This record gives sequence, structure tokens and C-alpha cells, in this order.
Amino acid sequence: MPPGASSAQPLEFLAFTLGQEEYGIDIQKVQELRGYDAVTRIANAPEHIKGVVNLRGIIVPIIDMRIKFNLGTPTYDQFTVVIILNMASRVMGMVVDSVSDVITLSPEQVKPAPEMGSVLDTDYLIGLGTLDERMLILVDIDKLMTSAEMGLIAETTH
Repeated sequence: MPPGASSAQPLEFLAFTLGQEEYGIDIQKVQELRGYDAVTRIANAPEHIKGVVNLRGIIVPIIDMRIKFNLGTPTYDQFTVVIILNMASRVMGMVVDSVSDVITLSPEQVKPAPEMGSVLDTDYLIGLGTLDERMLILVDIDKLMTSAEMGLIAETTH
């Protein structure tokens, strides 16, 4: 944290939906938003890795979060969004149902995540963000994307 910065500074999250749930990820990890384009499949990649796209000369792996979180068969339509993430010098894309807005939350609005069972490992959660009637599942996207089961991304991008 930079000197003089308060630990209580507001946090900004990009809100997106997967199935019936609304999620949030740190806006600073988001490079851009794109529509869903055809991807090039990679042989023997896990099902949630849809393939790769060429983004201005960079080969970017595309992960379908609906498959990753077992949220039924994904459909790709005009609302499907690919969130291009830039994390630790790696660029990757994450397919979501839709993106709604950027939400600013104060630390008091972020509650610890309850145990969610096998749906989503709470290791990957920052917590639950509450804003009026909305509740966002705040995902620690760095932890999720560098986790062991996602580790194939590192191998497929070399």
C-alpha cells in the first residue's frame, strides 16, 4: 500500500453475471471488454478453457466461467461478454453472461464469504459486496486464475 494511503479506501469492482448470480472482480485487473468471437480450440485443454484468440498480436486464452463453475450449458449471444484481464503480465479472457456496471464499495460493504460448499471454493472469494438490494460475490481473480486447476493456462500460453 502506498504511504499515506488509508486502508479504508473504496474498492472498485466490475459487476458481471453468471447464471442467476452477480459477481464482482477488481476493476484494476480489467484491460477491456469484448464481444464473444470464435476461438481456436487447444487440443487436450480442459473444457472450461474454450481456446485462444489473437488480440492485437497477443495470444489470449479464453476461459468460460460458466463451465468452470458448473452453471449449465453456456449460450453465446449478443449479450455474452469476454472480460480481458491483465494480471501479473499475463493476459487472459473470461467469458461471462453479461457485464452490468462498475461498483464502488467501501470496506464496510464487503462481508466475509460464508462457506459455499463445492460450488465455489471460498479460497477464491474476497467476500460478499452489498449495495442497496444487490449482493455481489467478489472473486479474487488472481487466486482463481493462478489456482492449480487453472494452472494449465500458464502451460498453454508458452
